Amino acid sequence: MRAGKIFVGVVTAFLLIPPVLAADSEDDGSETYQLLKLFGDVFERVRADYVEPATDKELIEAAISGMLTSLDPHSGYLNADSYREMQVQTRGEFGGLGIEVTMENGFVKVVSPIDDTPAFRAGLEPNDLITHLDGEPVLGLTLSDAVEKMRGRVGTKIEITVRREGREPFDVSITRAVIKIRSVRSRLEGDVAYVRISSFSEQTGEGVKEAMDDLKEQSKGRLKGVVLDLRNNPGGLLSQAVAVSDAFLDKGEVVSTGARNPEDTQRYYAQDGDLAEGLPMVVLINGGSASASEIVAGALQDHRRAVVLGTKSFGKGSVQTIVPLAGYGAIRLTTARYYTPSKRSIQAVGIEPDIVVKQARIEAVDQPQRRRESDLRGALSNGNDEKKDKNTDTDTNNDGNDEESGDARPEQSSKSPEDYQLVRALDLIRGISLFSEKTTTDGQR
Repeated sequence: MRAGKIFVGVVTAFLLIPPVLAADSEDDGSETYQLLKLFGDVFERVRADYVEPATDKELIEAAISGMLTSLDPHSGYLNADSYREMQVQTRGEFGGLGIEVTMENGFVKVVSPIDDTPAFRAGLEPNDLITHLDGEPVLGLTLSDAVEKMRGRVGTKIEITVRREGREPFDVSITRAVIKIRSVRSRLEGDVAYVRISSFSEQTGEGVKEAMDDLKEQSKGRLKGVVLDLRNNPGGLLSQAVAVSDAFLDKGEVVSTGARNPEDTQRYYAQDGDLAEGLPMVVLINGGSASASEIVAGALQDHRRAVVLGTKSFGKGSVQTIVPLAGYGAIRLTTARYYTPSKRSIQAVGIEPDIVVKQARIEAVDQPQRRRESDLRGALSNGNDEKKDKNTDTDTNNDGNDEESGDARPEQSSKSPEDYQLVRALDLIRGISLFSEKTTTDGQR
């Protein structure tokens, strides 16, 4: 709390400019006193002459915000409302409607209603446009303003006006409920565990453990590997990034932080136990993977526990400390930099993937039918005539139908074919697994 006390003292100085500063100025130089006097002069001039009246609170909060945002993009002032909102997001649950939204042409667009939430039960659908909230138009609001209006006390109602393609606009009354943010989603991709982390909230570490336990049970112990998807994950809590890294590491450093004072350096280490039990791993990242995502990718990459695949990450390698100010929200202050186990700084550099794979569209290309050895007149038998008739040129006669050709690849999720990076990750996992099995088999002969 030392930083918090210093900060409050500065604000008090802005308002009162106490005489004690004159004594301090003899040691620190007169410049600090003169600058604080400058602030006081400007503050009084704005109060007296600005064309529109502004409260002292508004002016002081704006000054504090300007001071902090001038330092770097991630430092800033959180007023009481913003501070509460930040706490809601990191807790992972809030009172709301249960929809993932974005902004389109000034309206709130529904990306997806979350299963078993008020919005889902009210019949909201993807691509619905919300035009009014309790009768007030959405046009002119920012996305954060609109989200704040949709959230509220559990049990209260809100009426939203919805525009849906193919029908006239209609109103829907929805009662707010507790919405839990699901930061971890998972599924089986054939014989590969796919775990997607969208953010690092208080529930993430436990969510990864539950997902892995569930996928192991579903696969009946036949998992070939794990794909950890951190694409477009903006980060979150450092503690949860350490927990997720630890989940797949048996030992070693996960991350360290370097502060202005060398004595404030902190190191975080993994404990025994690997949820994937040494199976091959691929971590997916892209330009939207930042902060906590980069900590996880960097730790698994440096320990050679996983192959990092995708495109270069965002490069946010700084640590923000939240310093509460009683009755006035909090400040978010950048206090350190992150370093991977190999002492790489993530800041402004990011994580370079081991295998660069840009997202692309998968498109089947028709190949001309080619003749094979077995099509040649008088082709030499392979020595097993009984099997030749059954297996000859199967691929050229089934139009690529894997079921007819006897393709034994495990069935994939219907969601995966459009995701080129994921397909490459799955192929890599299966290739590593196949090579490992062959090496083991050959070594036992």
